[in-house]
Amino acid sequence: MRMIVMGLNRGACKEQEKCTKKQILLDYLTTHFKRHKIYAIRYWICEALCFVNIVVQLWLMNRFFNGEFISYGWDVLQYSDQPQEQRADPMVFVFPRVTKCNFYKYGASGSIQKHDAMCILPLNIVNEKTYIFIWFWFIILASFLAALILYRAVIICVPSVRAKLLNARNRMVSRNVAKTISAHLDLGDWWIVYMLARNLDPIIFRDVATELAKRIELNDSDENDQNEKKRMH
Repeated sequence: MRMIVMGLNRGACKEQEKCTKKQILLDYLTTHFKRHKIYAIRYWICEALCFVNIVVQLWLMNRFFNGEFISYGWDVLQYSDQPQEQRADPMVFVFPRVTKCNFYKYGASGSIQKHDAMCILPLNIVNEKTYIFIWFWFIILASFLAALILYRAVIICVPSVRAKLLNARNRMVSRNVAKTISAHLDLGDWWIVYMLARNLDPIIFRDVATELAKRIELNDSDENDQNEKKRMH
């Protein structure tokens, strides 16, 4: 994407250089139709792997805490709503602050004596707060990534949405141009154009999209003429 953009993400450049780069970009797009599907698939697989990564980490953390981590943050939120006499702090249950421990020391006769004591675990006071943050962070990431995957599924399965997304990404691109591009390009090529909308200067992308739509319509008209000639022969 950086190679295709060629520095056109900034509009402050010489007009001749800008025009030259726009023509190179348009020539690349028109000569590489139907060659970007693998790029789009790899991009979406990386996003799906991010979601899988979060889910696996949640599962491993839950196994590590014997099934207590999945509901840990929710239990902490509910703890503050309970009556004072019925409260059972879930943080203390998962990260105990006091525990029974044994001390061994030599007695007066030189033999080892065992002493029972209650030991404070100050590190768990830090751990319980740290893992609350980790729980909320994982849940927020998992929720956003799940929504992102659903959003990508809509893009893939509902072609009529693509023109609206392209127009919403850059309002300077007319709806007719967005419809022409979305209707005639396959999914991989459309994704490249959509990514260009995110990375190009808005005015430059408007010019590129308008010229691309004209070239697409011209190619379609040429193909229709050729088909008519073949039918006549």
